[in-house]
Amino acid sequence: MTTPLVLGRKVCLLGDFAVGKTSLARRFVYDRFDDTYISTIGVKVSRKVVMVPRADRVVEVALIVWDLAGSEEFGAVRASYLRGAAGALLVFDLSRPETLERLPAYAAQIRQTSPAAPLAIAANKVDLVADPATVLAEANAMAARLGAPIVPTSAKRGDAVEDLFRNLAERLAGEG
Repeated sequence: MTTPLVLGRKVCLLGDFAVGKTSLARRFVYDRFDDTYISTIGVKVSRKVVMVPRADRVVEVALIVWDLAGSEEFGAVRASYLRGAAGALLVFDLSRPETLERLPAYAAQIRQTSPAAPLAIAANKVDLVADPATVLAEANAMAARLGAPIVPTSAKRGDAVEDLFRNLAERLAGEG
């Protein structure tokens, strides 16, 4: 059996305040959800290994998840935290469609520091919206423009959170 290839990859979570970045990271890394909102100050870093099978070996992708504050005041220093990012998750809140409109600005920020970093979009809080079809139609169009897959998620219920991060890990494993 071939020795697994181990890759460490920095992944940044970007999006407005209160869209669920911290909850997505917590659900993915610890499989927990806390409905108490505490605004992230600066950055919170966590880590989880994802095993990605390949034809000739297993690639262990250690995702170093950087949960970046979403406040506008943090924008001036955000670029320094984005340096070295291998990929990014752009997060918006389906129950607050205006948070979708700012995703291109976050994509531009990551592209300035890491032009080749793969992106994915989390359409979070799907559990709070009775009929997400209209917002998802707009989000799908934006995802196509940004060249990023979109995944409707619920950090609260755990819907598609593992899939979101696994998809990004698989794309990052292709670089190994």
